[in-house]
Amino acid sequence: MRRTGTTRRGALTAAGALAAGGVLAGCDGEERSPSGRTGTARTVRTSPEQRLRTAGVRTSAALLARYDEVAAAHPVTDAGLAPLRAAVRQHAEALAEGTTSPSPSPSATDPAPLPSATAAPSTEAVGSTPAPSATPAGDARTALKELAAEARRAGDAHTAALLEAEPELSRLLASVAAACGVHAYLLTELAKETPAS
Repeated sequence: MRRTGTTRRGALTAAGALAAGGVLAGCDGEERSPSGRTGTARTVRTSPEQRLRTAGVRTSAALLARYDEVAAAHPVTDAGLAPLRAAVRQHAEALAEGTTSPSPSPSATDPAPLPSATAAPSTEAVGSTPAPSATPAGDARTALKELAAEARRAGDAHTAALLEAEPELSRLLASVAAACGVHAYLLTELAKETPAS
């Protein structure tokens, strides 16, 4: 027969739940600076996170610039590259959200590159940043294959940054790296379907 009423196990479980609730309620997300000012924990970014985000933006912006170069040099690829370019732009914008000096958010259909797309890669960037070559290959298929390789390198750079990232940024970097892998596959398939020029 089962005992009715409060048992020790039930009382300890309830006390533990109340204590955990009290601790979680005490975490209001505000941090106090030495001057006594408060700010939410989400707006306070650490220097390593800033560095990782900046490197991620730079990597995505360089890849976006490369997409634009290939589309301009080979108009036959523009229709296939348009959705991928829009996605890379969104990746750069998502990574830029946590930086102290966010770039203006152009629309997904705006062909203009992000302001940092032409900036030279920093030596303090984590991983290897894909450096766009001077001009895309003369053949559209070859240019798409080179772009696929650059998308893979960008994904590798985002993956390398995962080791140093905080959990929230780590999830974002993992998503962007996975998307770069998918882009590399799609670009390879697009190269197979593109007529030789």
